[in-house]
Formats: sequence, structure tokens, C-alpha cells
Amino acid sequence: MPPPLSLYIHLPWCVRKCPYCDFNSHALRGELPEAEYIDALLRDLDQDLAWLPPTQALSSLFIGGGTPSLFSPPALERLLDGVQQRLRWQPNIEITLEANPGSAEQQRFRAYCALGINRLSLGVQSLNDPHLQALGRIHGRREALDAVAAAQAAGFEQINLDLMYGLPQQTLSQAHTDLRELIDLAPTHISYYQLTLEPNTLFHHQPPPLPDDERLWAMQHQGQSLLAAQGYPQYEISAYAQSSNQCRHNLNYWQFGDYLGIGAGAHGKRTDPTTGTVWRTRKSKHPRTFLQQAGQAASERQPVSAADVLFEFMLNRLRLTAALPLEQLSDRTGLPVQRILPLLHQAEARGLLAIEDNNIQTTDLGRQFLNDLLEIFLPP
Repeated sequence: MPPPLSLYIHLPWCVRKCPYCDFNSHALRGELPEAEYIDALLRDLDQDLAWLPPTQALSSLFIGGGTPSLFSPPALERLLDGVQQRLRWQPNIEITLEANPGSAEQQRFRAYCALGINRLSLGVQSLNDPHLQALGRIHGRREALDAVAAAQAAGFEQINLDLMYGLPQQTLSQAHTDLRELIDLAPTHISYYQLTLEPNTLFHHQPPPLPDDERLWAMQHQGQSLLAAQGYPQYEISAYAQSSNQCRHNLNYWQFGDYLGIGAGAHGKRTDPTTGTVWRTRKSKHPRTFLQQAGQAASERQPVSAADVLFEFMLNRLRLTAALPLEQLSDRTGLPVQRILPLLHQAEARGLLAIEDNNIQTTDLGRQFLNDLLEIFLPP
């Protein structure tokens, strides 16, 4: 059986580039080229489908960025219609849109919901105005609260809120207050993650004063405990969800499923059903180049070697807290279990993994030293 199939669509423009952001996002200068970019996305999808047509229906679709909510509802309607004309959809497909809490986007939430978009992900990041200013965000606390209320009033039942900790000069008490107030908004899913200084960002070149490691550790454990106590169990390194409200699209990534990636800088993973070869795809990164090349030379494809497949699988799958069935490990990598067992036993001997009833479970020690665990599966 082929792995599940998802589609990621990248809309790369933002009002302003945040100083911590290392995503492929670009400050919008001038008018948004909506029609031109939607045309390019559909040409890009046609190129992917001509190369390796999928045999399975689409299980999830994720529109990310950038700030996708800058695109108007009619533009997104044309995009979704174009995708549906080209791909079969599962009846219960999950369709996610990332959105900024800005007031202009809030006015579009009801229209987005009417298009069949059934999951909204809001980049709140903090509910503290000074911290939002330090992060370079263009919204404040009031707009964030209003955005959540507007999303709920629009009819979105699945709402994810992003929140960061370890912010410039943030105290342990402030991190607790931020998270507690976010939980009070009753989202179905929370992404809670540490601010990191990524290369090629303004914060990397001009680092702000961040909490030390001891305080960061305390913030992480404080947050995990609070989320669990409030009905948001952790299911991935930075993802917490109420019962049955996990993000299916991201789960497909972490479980090494297949996904098409279209748009400027988008990445994809495809498994050839005939040979079992895993392919990685990557699209031209700059929007201008992508617009010029989409459907022609915008896509790079590279096979993943058999030696790398196991490491790539583990790199993704071990992010999840759920046990890993040995059968899934073999199915998704194409490798026989007997070939993998010596490495699993090595990890087990070091206390990083536990093997029981044909399931693999990362131990507390393994989660704490995940990089050490992953090194075991690096190709020789």
C-alpha cells in the first residue's frame, strides 16, 4: 500500500519579515500578484502530477507561508477548485490555512470557512504586548484575542494557536501567564515551542537578550505540565492537542507519508509505487524565479539513498510520543525488520528506546537526548 498523500501549498508573502523567521517568506512590496501566483501554483502541480501520478486520494491540504491570509477568498477558491480538479480528495479531507491575527485578515475568516477550509492556524506567538513588539510582530494582544474570537464566530471548529517561549527578557512567570491565557481561549490545538536564533535571520546577527538554559528548561517543563493538566497532551515535540484534534497533515510528515509541495521554496516527498524509491522535490525559492519557471524548470528532484531512508524516517517519526509499530517502520522505509533490529537493540541497550510487543517507544532519556538517539541511525 502506498503511504498517505498530502499537499503543501506555499504562499510566500508577509506584510513584514519577522526578525526571528527563517522560513521562505518575503515582505510584500507593491500589489500582491494573486492571479499570477495561483496560475503558477497550478502549473507547478501539473508538472508534479505528470512526473509521478499518485494512486491515492488526498488526505490533507495545508496552505502555509508567509501569511496566506493575505490572499483573498476568491483567489483561494480558485486555487482549491484547481486542486480538486486535478486530485481526488478523501471525503473527510483536512484543509488548513495559516493566518495572521491582523484585523484585515479577521474580516475574511467566515469566507475562508465557507470555502471548506476547516482548520485555522493562528500565529499568536505571545499575548504580551512588549514581547510581541520585541518579536517584530505587527499585531498586539488585543488583535490576537479578537482573531481567536472571530475564528470561532466564523465557524472554525479546529483552531491551532502558535505560542513561543524563551522570548527576549521573558520571566518564568510571564511564560506561565502567556500559556495559561492562551489555554483560556479554548483552542483545539496548541503549538508551543522555544524561540531559537536561526542562521540568516536578524536575531542571529543581532541577538536579543534571551533566558538562560536553566530558565528555558523550566519554561518547557512548566508548559508541558500545564498543557497536560488542562487537557492538551503532548503528541509531538512542540504539538499539543485535545482528544482527536491532532494535526493530520503534520502527522503525515512525521509518519513519513508522501506529500506534494508546490509554491516558492516548497519541498515534497514521493514514493514511487513501482520501484519503492523515495524522492525529494524542491521548488525554486524566490517568488520571482518561481513565477517565471513554474511548470517548466522550477522543480528539482533527488532520490533518497537506501542508506539515508532509515535516518530520514527516524528523524521524523521519533518526534512523536506515540509508540512506533515495527511493521510501519518496515513499510515506510522498505527495509526488512531484521536489517534494522541491530540498531534498535543498540539504542535499547543505551536506554534510549524500549521494544515491547513489536512496538518501539522512545524512553524519557531518549526524548531528552534525541540527537544521540538519532545518531545511531545515521548512514555509515
